[in-house]
Amino acid sequence: MVTFVSFILLLGVLIFVHELGHFAVAKMFGVKVLRFSLGFGPVIWRFQKGETEYALSALPFGGYVKFHGGDLTGEEGEKENDPDFYRSFPARPVHERIATVIAGPLMNIILAVVIFSGLSLLGTQARVATVGEVSEKMPAKAVGMMAGDLIVAVNGKSVATWDEMALAINSSGGKELKIEAERGGQRLSFSLTPEMVADKAGAEPRPVVGIKWSGELKQMNDGAPLWRAPIEGVRQTWEISVMTLDVVAKLVTGKGSRDDVGGPVAIAGLAGDAMRAGFVAFLFLMGVLSANLGVLNILPMPILDGGLLVFFLIEAVRGKPVSERTREISQQVGFFILAMLMLFLLYNDIARIMG
Repeated sequence: MVTFVSFILLLGVLIFVHELGHFAVAKMFGVKVLRFSLGFGPVIWRFQKGETEYALSALPFGGYVKFHGGDLTGEEGEKENDPDFYRSFPARPVHERIATVIAGPLMNIILAVVIFSGLSLLGTQARVATVGEVSEKMPAKAVGMMAGDLIVAVNGKSVATWDEMALAINSSGGKELKIEAERGGQRLSFSLTPEMVADKAGAEPRPVVGIKWSGELKQMNDGAPLWRAPIEGVRQTWEISVMTLDVVAKLVTGKGSRDDVGGPVAIAGLAGDAMRAGFVAFLFLMGVLSANLGVLNILPMPILDGGLLVFFLIEAVRGKPVSERTREISQQVGFFILAMLMLFLLYNDIARIMG
């Protein structure tokens, strides 16, 4: 139940903030907004305020703002038949449409900056060296390590965080390790030899024992001064945005691993784990995913905000919109790619659960 509620809360906030960006900028430019919806599919709750209907729909994996006239160029002759034609989205100047499209991803980036700025005031968060998952057919599994084990030392040297533990394993050069962990109040010792694994073709192999982080965070020191908090927020958001683009680039070029990405099932699991670890961990996850969402939505793929942005930039340069036929084909291709991506992520989630 915690996982489900955390997942819905997480998605709800991220989607609301994203769509609020589109909505607010469109209203600022005088565009007539017909519907503001959280979710897709059948409407389960709605109310009307002014000219806009606010709705909650059954499928929580997204949302939308429905503009009068649609998202792209309206048909010729609508000026005569539509008294609100000049308030339709397609009738607005192209720079207003560009600003409206950018506003959604930008709001997600702003949310990430705000969250990380606030967390920096609380102090530095560190990853606790608690095992969240033990991979099958790997050294850690073979010696009996389990999810929930708290690693406290590697080769006799105490480790306070997951990163310190990972550095100790990485520095081993593949030689035998002695890992000490706590489980249910008992101290356990494991002797194992890491497996040398290359992240991608041509890369230098690194020692891997086959454990994954639990998602648990802990406070390490006092918070940053108020004046420095926004700087820290921008810095962390920038680093996560660059990391997101790096993962996308590796997947596109075939150099990445499918373990680097997760779908709705994986996100739900992370949300539940983060909430159990504490509200600070949950906020941290929300900041990471908000930055991810902002970056991914601005990619130039049809059906995403980035695809619309490409159409409007072309229109701004040419002085006339992209042909309707080109738009239709692009939207169909974009929908197909997005559907295949969702199926891949779902398959990846199921395969990960089944080991």
